[in-house]
Amino acid sequence: MTTSAKTDGIRPGGPLQWALRPAEPADVEAVAELRAVVMRPDLERLGRYDEHRVRQRLRDSFSPHRTSIIVADGAFAGCVTVRLAEDGRWLEHFYLAPHLQGRGLGSAVLRAVLKRIDADGVPVRLNVLQGSAARRLYERHGFTVEAQDPIDVFMVRRPGAGGLAI
Repeated sequence: MTTSAKTDGIRPGGPLQWALRPAEPADVEAVAELRAVVMRPDLERLGRYDEHRVRQRLRDSFSPHRTSIIVADGAFAGCVTVRLAEDGRWLEHFYLAPHLQGRGLGSAVLRAVLKRIDADGVPVRLNVLQGSAARRLYERHGFTVEAQDPIDVFMVRRPGAGGLAI
């Protein structure tokens, strides 16, 4: 998925120009490192952080042809993966650099991704760690809890579900 530069919904700190570009195999280490940084607080809180495993799990599942790299103001800012599933799509590996979080960039990217999935008329699922602040982002965009366990919350969003505003 390639999306042209946008500034939609970006909050204080100045407008960010952002775009999505297709991932390349060479992006795997930058994405693995970002995953380790972003997930560390929640994994530590849950007693599940492992310095090696957090990176290796990404390396083992990295799919460049399903992943988009988020570029903000010309620099690597994060990534998002959309995986095909029998009954819809799975949103995976949605990570945003910590210094860019809370500025509306995650919402802007999520709106663009969901608009494309909605055009296919299928539900989208994801899982988020228990207690993660990311859950609020997903709920604002129409995701609801489908199931949960002590570690993960599994969420679903039906096609065209509300919540696309910030």
